[in-house]
Amino acid sequence: MVYCERCDRYYPYSYSYNQHLRDSPNHNICDDCDRDFATWHGLKEHYVQSPYHDYCQYCDSHFSDHDDLTAHYDDEHAYCSSCDEVFKNDFGLHEHNRQAHHYCTDCKRVFQSESNLRSHMNSSVHRPKSVPCPFRGCGQSFVSKSALVLHLESGSCRSGADRRMVDQYVREVDRNNMITDPSRLLTAGDDVTYTATRRSWNGREYECVLCHKTFRSLSDLNRHLASPRHQDKIYRCPLATCHTTFSTLSALCQHVESERCGVLRFKAAQEVMDGLLRHVGVITYG
Repeated sequence: MVYCERCDRYYPYSYSYNQHLRDSPNHNICDDCDRDFATWHGLKEHYVQSPYHDYCQYCDSHFSDHDDLTAHYDDEHAYCSSCDEVFKNDFGLHEHNRQAHHYCTDCKRVFQSESNLRSHMNSSVHRPKSVPCPFRGCGQSFVSKSALVLHLESGSCRSGADRRMVDQYVREVDRNNMITDPSRLLTAGDDVTYTATRRSWNGREYECVLCHKTFRSLSDLNRHLASPRHQDKIYRCPLATCHTTFSTLSALCQHVESERCGVLRFKAAQEVMDGLLRHVGVITYG
């Protein structure tokens, strides 16, 4: 005789007792863990809480590992991978993201940082291209003033403007050195031009002799050398307490627009940027 204490019943044979365990609603068994729960709810909670089970309580489905479970969550449920949390519906996930993460409610996208979200909000996705290039014959417009300066520095403007022209003009206009470093200007002079040859091949890739970064092709290396990467950082933030320096005016403008140091909160610094860039005929920070 076999006695079931939970049900207070005797069974004459082991097989009949085992049949009872399988069929009775009073016995809910986890075969993997060899545990018997009095209710289905208790067994389900065990599946959810136990680190030995990868279980979706919403679908009553088991998975081979946690990666398969999270892939299922991604495909079938309103799932926040950052918090490893499943929500009842998309609206619940939307509200969670809005309150807990750096989240664009219009695009329903989560960003890793506040600055990344701000950059997204300042992109052409959310901002019109309302900053026109002032040079005759160009006709292009941009979402920000820094994007316009980058356009000029890149040499892609039909006017023929390039980074050297922008730098030279700033040198002439910024006579009080509010955004340029006079010590760097003395040593910088005109930009030094570097050109790599096939002698830059190190046996595996083309190597920059200045920073030792490697490239798959000679043209990629020369594009790197033509960039501002190895030019002196002649620009500086006009906020006295910031001390951040830059190789290009566009990088300085991006820094100002990002408001990382709060430079635009200071009227004097804002007037410096306004005045200089207004004379360039390019941008104003009004």
